Amino acid sequence: MTTFRSGFTLWKMVHEARELTKHPSVTERIDAVLDIMGPALGGTGYGKGRPLVNALESVARESLLHGDFALAQRFQRFAAYAGGELFLEILENLYDEKARQRSEESMRWMVAMAADRAVAVLDALSEDDPEATLADARDLFRGIALSADHLGIGTGEGGIRLPVRERRRLQQYGHMELVLRNLPRPASAEAARMVGDFLADADAGLLAQLLELKARRAGLDALRTVVEDATSSESALHARLKNQEWIFGGAYVAELARRQYTPDAILDIPLLRGDGSLHVVELKRANIKNLVIRLDGHLMLGAPAHHAVSQAQNYLRTMDENREAILTRHGVDTRRASATVVIGHPRYVTGSITPQEIAETLRTYNTHAARIEVITYETLLESAARMLALASAQQDPADRTTDGCSAPATTRYGSAT
Repeated sequence: MTTFRSGFTLWKMVHEARELTKHPSVTERIDAVLDIMGPALGGTGYGKGRPLVNALESVARESLLHGDFALAQRFQRFAAYAGGELFLEILENLYDEKARQRSEESMRWMVAMAADRAVAVLDALSEDDPEATLADARDLFRGIALSADHLGIGTGEGGIRLPVRERRRLQQYGHMELVLRNLPRPASAEAARMVGDFLADADAGLLAQLLELKARRAGLDALRTVVEDATSSESALHARLKNQEWIFGGAYVAELARRQYTPDAILDIPLLRGDGSLHVVELKRANIKNLVIRLDGHLMLGAPAHHAVSQAQNYLRTMDENREAILTRHGVDTRRASATVVIGHPRYVTGSITPQEIAETLRTYNTHAARIEVITYETLLESAARMLALASAQQDPADRTTDGCSAPATTRYGSAT
């Protein structure tokens, strides 16, 4: 069941975004969004639901038509929040300077508090056992971490008075304040200076990145659950991949809201490349027993895969034939568009064919294909998991380069090692 959202924060962001465009048609659609949401002050609430999501997506489409990819992405994210698919904290840290500053202050407070109490723990440990080792310290902190899930915030305990939102944030971060608050001795001046130096170099958008990583992990886990269910339909898989364009690689800036560009073709997942061109993702079931077959001693793709490729070929041919009309009406370049067919999983293939043989068969097939690539859900999941691992590693300051920049992540399927 979809949980639609709205509120003053979204209204404020939409109103501010109105000043970022000079195109009358885009402004007109933004005004339609504001009309749905209602007055900012004095009203009984803010309009929400499917009409609001559709109106926000309409702004994104019109922005794409005028080549304003940044504004289109902003309204795609607004629509994702209004449709219950994105955290409000991500929007705030991307588009609300004051909210981002509050998040940074909260992070600084938590880091400083944790560093202060961590030093106190080590001081107490060394006093109790002057011969304590690094392993002893590691075991001590591991015990603190494991105990976090069993703690709760009592009413007024220790003089704590927090609003509901901050209380929820403390719970989300493992009750760090409650775990560490009663440990002895303050941090040294040197420790405080080190924390200050670290925060001076910290990324401003770190919290937003962490929240987005958390959402991506949850989305990937949900997709894996559906893939591993042998009864899952194409629509169930599609639902788990909606607005998850990152799973297909960093070459795509957004999933387009419009799925139909010609009368006889409804696309499963239309993705927009950075140059404004179209990439089509065609989804099939994961449970395909004859994805790869053995015939006369040779391995080859089975009928379901060939059928899916033919369907993708027809989509691309239709896009080529109607390129001018689609570009004029929707601002999407479909000439020489490309496609990915996601189909099957080695766990369901019969005939004593190994996952390695399936991978080699698909690799051979794709080598001879120009515009269409065929991959399994296993490849998609493993590639996305590697991208998440790389993104998570780049949050570690030790993995940063000396000029503060991170190494770019690999964007194609299966190319990360």
